[in-house]
Amino acid sequence: MIITLPFILLMIITFVLVFLFVNTIDKRKWLTILVSLVLTPFIYFYAVYPLINIFSNYHHQKYFSSEIWQDQPALRYELSDDIISSEMFIGKSKSEVESVLGTYEWLSWDDAKKDHDPNKWNYALGLEPGAFNTEKECLEITFENQKVVDLTLYKEEQKFDAKE
Repeated sequence: MIITLPFILLMIITFVLVFLFVNTIDKRKWLTILVSLVLTPFIYFYAVYPLINIFSNYHHQKYFSSEIWQDQPALRYELSDDIISSEMFIGKSKSEVESVLGTYEWLSWDDAKKDHDPNKWNYALGLEPGAFNTEKECLEITFENQKVVDLTLYKEEQKFDAKE
């Protein structure tokens, strides 16, 4: 376990809250402090920490790997930051992108042509963990003259129920 300033502050806040609660049960200070010291780690790791994980939008970030990309499509969001920041696909051809990422999942719609645009490939990145998150991450790769010129992340509403 890494001891950081936010961890220490949350433990102190948890201790104070437990202390105030135990103090309403028994007014003896030595007993209140002792019980609070014993209960604080349990309250933190079994109540506070899980709530932080549920409501925060933190997720692990990994370096890009073609194997992970193709074997675990639901976890692609962990690789997306590395793809965007390193600009590893800028200037690559369609065949190079396809050999690393696989065949595109869908093409963007072009209203001017009233057809799909073969120069805008889209890949689903999965759902980021977090409470009440209903949007899936997507990656759009834009080509000009058969070369990648832009990578764009966007969110799309996830439909869980096929009924309309």
